[in-house]
Amino acid sequence: MQGMQTMAFALQQITDRIRAAAADGTALRIRGGGSKDFYGNRLDGELLDTTGLSGILSYEPTELVVTVGAGTPLAELETQLAERGQCLAFEPPHFAWSAGTHATGSAATVGGMVAAGLSGPARASAGAVREYVLGLHLINGRGEELVFGGQVMKNVAGYDVSRMMVGSMGTLGLITEVSLKVLPVAPAEATLVFALDQASALECLHRWGGQPLPLNASCWVHDDTSSPAQDLLFVRLRGAVAAVEAACQKMLSEVTGQRMDNAQAQGDWELCRNQQLPFFARPADPGLALWRLSVAQTAPVLDLPSSPLIEWHGGLRWLWAPLDASARLQAAAQAHGGNATFFVAPIIDSTRAMGQFLINDSAQMAIQQRLKHSLDPKGIFNPQRLFQAF
Repeated sequence: MQGMQTMAFALQQITDRIRAAAADGTALRIRGGGSKDFYGNRLDGELLDTTGLSGILSYEPTELVVTVGAGTPLAELETQLAERGQCLAFEPPHFAWSAGTHATGSAATVGGMVAAGLSGPARASAGAVREYVLGLHLINGRGEELVFGGQVMKNVAGYDVSRMMVGSMGTLGLITEVSLKVLPVAPAEATLVFALDQASALECLHRWGGQPLPLNASCWVHDDTSSPAQDLLFVRLRGAVAAVEAACQKMLSEVTGQRMDNAQAQGDWELCRNQQLPFFARPADPGLALWRLSVAQTAPVLDLPSSPLIEWHGGLRWLWAPLDASARLQAAAQAHGGNATFFVAPIIDSTRAMGQFLINDSAQMAIQQRLKHSLDPKGIFNPQRLFQAF
């Protein structure tokens, strides 16, 4: 009860702050734990802290639904779910980058998870953040509290605003609470590792992806930290015990590889999820940015400036390259139905004054602008964070 009262008090303070900002046109920078301050364009406006909106408001394990305050630490929620044998299947990252270093911790919040819309290694098989958002409460740019969706899957009539907030980077409103679908932890898990070059690894992933195998996550990387350097493909299987065991036997009979110790593998997947693998360490060249290429899973080896790290069964490709490689990377991604975005700015451009997210479609930009004006007519929320056109 005391926690609910504390959250109600925090909500009233935040609402009053937003109304005052709307009245005098003061820009506000919405921030939870700050673990994703690196992500997006400029950070403008007075700080509006959401960490007071913290707490698990309701949890129905038998219904696979949890409702939490937006300022709730993501680690706290995942701990509570794990105690009941459940999880967020899309594996949201906890990473935090700064100019020159990266680290992990418990700073990430549930609201930031939804606003950023980022998913981890299991995204290709388990789905993205937006597919698990059942409903949410938000405060718009007029200081009005709005409720969208609910606590069951089939509850949407008309435009699904709750899922529209996923990935909006706090530009449309301040999320105050979220209802999420959760899933049971898989009864069995195994990780297989194969020494394969990039082309062979992609061919295997494409072939296995067309078969009834419990593929959950994959990661291909050129590991130059070992001696000699190796090209390695890691594949994680999750599901029923019999299905996982049968898949391991089948895959290892087709391609020479080995099964990893589960404890070691789980630690490695956590490093991958939070971008702490050696691949993600800042290069010595301060002009290099970390690029994120989203393409069709069936895309072949791409002509890229450097060796990538590949996730999502071929659908997500990370690499370090300068910003002036943008045209080349966009062309490579668009040729295979995707796009390229620099994810972490170079050290020499840590202010991120240029556009990180680009929309070349004028009709799509017009829709974005109308949505922004409808929910935040004075433009007070996170100006310039997502699109500089706002």
